[in-house]
Amino acid sequence: MPVPGAAFRQSERESVLSWSNRGCVGLLALGRSVTGAEKGLWDQSSSFTGVLSFHCAKFQVVVQPNPAGGGGGVFLSISLPQLPRRTVRMDGSSEVIPEETTGGRTGVSSEPMEMSQDGQTAQETAVLPKQDPLAAAKGKEGLPEDAAKEKAGTLPSTWAGRQDTTALGTALGADTAGTTHLDGAGPPSALPEPRGAVSSPRSGYGEQEMQQRSGEDDGRNSSASLVWAATPGTLFQEDRQACLHPLNLSWVLGYNSSLAVHSLMDGKDRVLLYVSSHTVVIHDVLGNRQYHLQGHTNVISCLCVSEDRRWVATADRGPDALIIVWDSFSGVPVRTIFGSHPEDGINAIAISQDAKYLATISAGTVQRVCVWKWTSPTEKPMCSTELRPEFGYQDYVIFNPQNPYEFVSNSKTQVIFYLWGDAGLQYGAPFLSSQTFNSMVGHFSQSVFHFNNSQALTGTSAGKLVVWDVVGPRTPSKELRAKPHSMKATKLVPVQKDSLTVLKVFESCIVTGDVKGQVKFYDGQLQLLTCYSHSSVGPIQSISFSKTPPDPPGASLACSDSCIASSQPFVTRNFILSTSDATVLHVATDRTNFEKVMEEAKKAVNAISCHPRQALVAVGSHCGLLKVWDYQQTKYLVSRIFTQAGIQCLSYDPEGYFLAAGFTDGSVYILDAISLQSSCKEFKFSRGPVTHISFSHNSEYLATADEKYSVTVYKRVLQNGSRCWEHLAGLHSHYKPIRSILFGVQLDSNEPRLLSLGEDRQLVEYDLNSSSKDRLVILHRDRVEQIAVPLCLAWYPQLSTESFILTANNCYKMKLYNTTTKMCRKTLLGPTYGSPLEKIQILPTTNTTDPQKCYLAYITKDKVGLQILPVDGNPHKSSAFICHPDGVSDLASSYDGCYVFTVGGNDCTVMKWEVNLNALDAAASLGGEGLIPFYNLLDGGREGEFFRELEDYFYYAQLRSHGIDTLETRQVSTHIPLEEIPSVMRAMGFYPSEEKKARNSQPCPSSAAECLLLRYGHDICGTSMCMITIEEMINEVKFSKYVDTGEQVTTINLGDFIKLYVNHRPAFGLSMKDIQRAFQVLGYDNENGDKVIDRGDLLLLLQCRGEHMTEDELAQCLTTLLGKRPAGGGSEPDTYDPSGAAALTEEEIPEEITAEIFAADILGLPIAEPEKNRKKR
Repeated sequence: MPVPGAAFRQSERESVLSWSNRGCVGLLALGRSVTGAEKGLWDQSSSFTGVLSFHCAKFQVVVQPNPAGGGGGVFLSISLPQLPRRTVRMDGSSEVIPEETTGGRTGVSSEPMEMSQDGQTAQETAVLPKQDPLAAAKGKEGLPEDAAKEKAGTLPSTWAGRQDTTALGTALGADTAGTTHLDGAGPPSALPEPRGAVSSPRSGYGEQEMQQRSGEDDGRNSSASLVWAATPGTLFQEDRQACLHPLNLSWVLGYNSSLAVHSLMDGKDRVLLYVSSHTVVIHDVLGNRQYHLQGHTNVISCLCVSEDRRWVATADRGPDALIIVWDSFSGVPVRTIFGSHPEDGINAIAISQDAKYLATISAGTVQRVCVWKWTSPTEKPMCSTELRPEFGYQDYVIFNPQNPYEFVSNSKTQVIFYLWGDAGLQYGAPFLSSQTFNSMVGHFSQSVFHFNNSQALTGTSAGKLVVWDVVGPRTPSKELRAKPHSMKATKLVPVQKDSLTVLKVFESCIVTGDVKGQVKFYDGQLQLLTCYSHSSVGPIQSISFSKTPPDPPGASLACSDSCIASSQPFVTRNFILSTSDATVLHVATDRTNFEKVMEEAKKAVNAISCHPRQALVAVGSHCGLLKVWDYQQTKYLVSRIFTQAGIQCLSYDPEGYFLAAGFTDGSVYILDAISLQSSCKEFKFSRGPVTHISFSHNSEYLATADEKYSVTVYKRVLQNGSRCWEHLAGLHSHYKPIRSILFGVQLDSNEPRLLSLGEDRQLVEYDLNSSSKDRLVILHRDRVEQIAVPLCLAWYPQLSTESFILTANNCYKMKLYNTTTKMCRKTLLGPTYGSPLEKIQILPTTNTTDPQKCYLAYITKDKVGLQILPVDGNPHKSSAFICHPDGVSDLASSYDGCYVFTVGGNDCTVMKWEVNLNALDAAASLGGEGLIPFYNLLDGGREGEFFRELEDYFYYAQLRSHGIDTLETRQVSTHIPLEEIPSVMRAMGFYPSEEKKARNSQPCPSSAAECLLLRYGHDICGTSMCMITIEEMINEVKFSKYVDTGEQVTTINLGDFIKLYVNHRPAFGLSMKDIQRAFQVLGYDNENGDKVIDRGDLLLLLQCRGEHMTEDELAQCLTTLLGKRPAGGGSEPDTYDPSGAAALTEEEIPEEITAEIFAADILGLPIAEPEKNRKKR
């Protein structure tokens, strides 16, 4: 087997040897400096032998002077383990001439793209053969005759007439056109490849300087070698790597039905590519396998696939939007473009026929169009332009297959043609209305370029095709020059009555798809060739043809009712259809067979529940589709469709006999868990959509919660000798949304107990034994939070003598409450991954060796995670992963704790996550033991100034407890009394509340700020500021050992104090945004448009609202904060004279107070420059 391409270059101090063979590339650095045997190479007086390592195999490389002399060339010999020895002669010029050309494609020889550690293309090198590329290209199909005559180094004819942009501006007439600056190089000097010639994106470029990157090659070689060695099907041939993370994506159900589904392989390996939320799924349908391309942090908004199905480009919308180019053969991300459209992300993307360029359209109000050379390492587009808002929201873009420098996009109302090159990116927006042809046009769907002329086509919702062409006098040599500015609508061809949704050009056919599920093939003159249709197919969203043609038919085309036969047999490739109702079908054209590949939920998926004893999971959606899935065999078992309402929540009973479903119309169904048939008639006692549903441990009770803040209970009773369900009672028990309902077991009996938790901060326990028909009795009602909002509830595992209920609130705090007294026993720092915990579940475990080892599964707004129990505030004991960027609705865990499932609501997907607890334990161990993780949570860590100050305050508190002025010998201790905790906390900048405590102590200077922001402003705003009371902190320590020893703790050491401080202080402190948000609620707009609070109103709020202060306390605080309080000269406490406080307040505090004045001038907090400028204004 020959070596088609090789290159050798030298610089002053480095040399690189590279070779390529059918996409497999090796790279050998001969040395960083020219010494020893290498010097002989440069002198061409000796030979050099090196060893090239590639894919764990070694190749011998021998470089010798040219024995024939002349030209200064050298001979390169590469000995391959399984390949015959070949010799390649290279001269010193920029061209490389292989001695043998068999086995490779004539006219194209390429070298590797150097890959960075993250898979991005760092450098590219191409080696052009001596053969004239124009001579080879001239015979290609589809190449214009005049373009074939152009000389090398000139622009193609399509581009040649575009240099004078001012002249083109006058040719627009009533149409709109635009141009912009050029950010990168123009089109390459070589003629672009004609239609039908699909090349690798690394081929066809001029030779560039190849740089050796010391210390980086080893990191790149693994990902680079995977790309070059990969072939179609490689992805599923290799064994999966061991799970390296605590949670690993194992399977995805559902997909984004608004995006296209692509066929990567057909035949014996039917492989599809589609998007599910932020993940690209490569699905081997027949092999029942999936491979997931993960890299986006936002929901993927658009994708495109190259003609050879190898390169996949995906893009997303939202913060930190990315463009990622993947190699579908290996699954490696070969290029990532950051900050492409930083405002709003990307709305549409297309890849050129030669797979070298990308065109993107942003998702902003003012859309920006960019052209990227994705094989280049630059982060800037080659050219770009902005579109006018009156063009409509451009949501579709496609390149001209015959010319990569042209592309077209369209919105529902405007089609735009583009041309890019040295003069930048130019566009023309031809005008078209119903008056143009005196016929209704409809909304545009998709556009394409005609396959054999300069025309373009656009499908419309009126079932018509708009034909665009160059209008005006022209000569054959200038046939394409007038684009894009002179493109006009020349025809409006009615092809059918139904709306066209898809328009494609495939081989020599124009293909359409419509809202009735019909796929029609037309020739170049728009004459109908054939039609494929089926009664069960909905509106078509995309059509993707097989990469390889079907086997040659043994007989003429078998026609059926679904195929309109033409005069001659028409045979095309098989194709994949995707519909807007989330159905994917495979169409075998030789027998017109429609095979359903996938049928997923077409509306939001919010409900999920795992069977308690089998590997089954039930999934329900708002479209009424209920499916039961065997998650070990990854196949569906049974399904049922409810037409009257959508499914909102699901729950299996503990025995696995029943499956209860709550619906959006307030109805409740109790189904057989196997057949999904109703076990009794439906119930409809809820006054709003059912949001939560749960069975008791003995399957005797079923409870639901709805959006109208009511709890409804159903009971299983004996009637006529059989067990059946009946409605027991309901109660409007909360005045804000209910976050959780939870069944438990009484401590002294096996009777069930029922609790509900609401955003009204109420934990309600119901007395089921005392409840009767239509009368639900409340046993206890406890307020569990003061300012924070509780979000979820779970029974804490029995890890100690005391039993607890675990809650999580919107301040990133987790709290343990005694199950009997409801007293808060511990406040702990929870996971802080961008948003608070929304739902929690204790992960079932089959670990019999260590029953005390338990774990918690949780979801946040967009993440799923695991937490090691017991919770203690150690951040290394938890981890989280993005699962549904647009919001995760619910989670469920398998009966054995091996899998966690999440549903994404509006993204219509379910994700199955494999649990690896060993990885989580390892991460916790690496984080350190004992106090090490908590030291790292302090400012500066164990060696920082903050910790040294804490030690000083701790020692000073010891002195205070013994008396400052005593002359007796002091007993040095490592503990301080519990009464000193508030003082040390305040000294460290954390101000706990005095609520529920006698106000006999001197208030802290910042109590006024805490009162304003925490007790009033943030309660209204709903922001995540948490009020911690002194009483809670002291009680937490005081009763920490009471259950075990019966004694109260009276002192605390430094280590426990650090844990107490870390767990109780606000997770993110007090920010300027928090203060500004409070002023948004409490203030009014002054004449400058700033939110301000009147001085008198502020003083009144501090004295009357929230944790109010007396007039003397307020005057004392303000004089201290404003620096007017006299300092004491001795060790006695300062005395305070309130006289003059009112005058001082009027003098130092302005009548209108802004958030910036309050923070900087009153509280003395440092603020950023923008806030300072706002304060000066």
